Amino acid sequence: MGRSVRTSTASIFRLVIAGWADGYRNTPLLAVEGLGEKAKALVGPWIHKYPHLAWPKPRADFHGEAIAWWNRWLRNGDNGAETMPSVRAYILDAIKPATRRDFDPGFWIAKRSWQQPDLQSFYVEQLGVLMEGMPIPHAPEHPVYLRSPLDTGTASGEWFTLKPDAELAIDQRVDDAGSLTFQTAPLADDHDYLGRPVVTLALRCDAETANLCARLVDIHPDGTATRVSFGLLNLAHRDSNAAPEPMSKGKRTTVNLSLDACGYRFRKGHRIRLSLSTAYWPMVLPPPEDPGLTIDIASIGLGLPILGAHELIDVKQPDNPDPLPKYIEHAPGSTKRQVVRDLSAGLTRYEIQEDTGLFEHPGTGLSTRQLREETWSIAPDDPLSMSGISTWTCDMQRPGWFVRTVATSSIACTARDWIISASVIAYEGENEVSRKIFEEKRIPRDLM
Repeated sequence: MGRSVRTSTASIFRLVIAGWADGYRNTPLLAVEGLGEKAKALVGPWIHKYPHLAWPKPRADFHGEAIAWWNRWLRNGDNGAETMPSVRAYILDAIKPATRRDFDPGFWIAKRSWQQPDLQSFYVEQLGVLMEGMPIPHAPEHPVYLRSPLDTGTASGEWFTLKPDAELAIDQRVDDAGSLTFQTAPLADDHDYLGRPVVTLALRCDAETANLCARLVDIHPDGTATRVSFGLLNLAHRDSNAAPEPMSKGKRTTVNLSLDACGYRFRKGHRIRLSLSTAYWPMVLPPPEDPGLTIDIASIGLGLPILGAHELIDVKQPDNPDPLPKYIEHAPGSTKRQVVRDLSAGLTRYEIQEDTGLFEHPGTGLSTRQLREETWSIAPDDPLSMSGISTWTCDMQRPGWFVRTVATSSIACTARDWIISASVIAYEGENEVSRKIFEEKRIPRDLM
């Protein structure tokens, strides 16, 4: 989402809640920007789960928040919900990647009213250091060619995270190896930000389109690299998603890229890094050609949204710290996520295997299990080698009764088309009761 919510006919008051690790992380601030006092935002450190049971902690009393809001606007209760701050947000404090993040250090802040934040500006000086200030107007062009290996992006995690493990972005050093990076000197004091970073740069491309990824990274004193925010752009969509236009080959083009919203503290002694790449696989699939980009580093501008005036607050924790039923385990779950580089074949595979285990709901006696198996494959120098296959198996059972569905989908590509196919098979007991095959279909890429 890149635009604020329009307000001209809005009459419904909205409380918009999301987490920094959630796919909807931009929505709360967009809502208050577009709806003003008719919207309030609450943003925590969470994945895509309700705040009273989400990770990483700390959690929030979602039930209390929702009931108070509904009582005010559905029952006309005089509880002062409309006077709460426009934005309450959890500022992540120099967090580190981990195989599991149960708790993220940080602090809650409130902003009584929300305006577009002031931006702290950075530019890249001639030796490649990220410096505070604006790019020098009319500076001589300083072209640098960038063509990332097409398997750059394996440290990205999931777009929509449902678990606080390797679905979250991991240490960024592996992706930075395939990227053009610029970083500050160690910071002299803490830097606090809240909002959407912005990158502006001029580039040239020798194809109709290419991908550009920008990442904001916190470099810890020990070298650990934490992804703070990122943004992605198909360059044919640089001006419009509705009406994409091919790049003019070889022509200098200025692009603006808004990164995802973040709330983050870069600590004293850390470095701020801007990482640019032309690939972010498997989150983003490659374009039909891989010409690389020539980037004028003298043109690069980075704007970071300053936290500004705020108050420190406490956000109430849920009364029940463990609200879910005590499910009965019949088979344990497991998770496996790995990157396999076949050096002989010149292929990289990203493999996911998620098994929820078989668990019975204590109130209904229904046991369920979901198994997710995905394999994404690409040759780092061939965009048309990309393929992906995903199989989801879903089981439900009670004593004497068992049903299963197996859904499989696949994707590949040519220079002109996306090639997709799928199937869904259903079983009752050991008997197949339904089979639906979606035959191979080709979809024109249309600048994708």
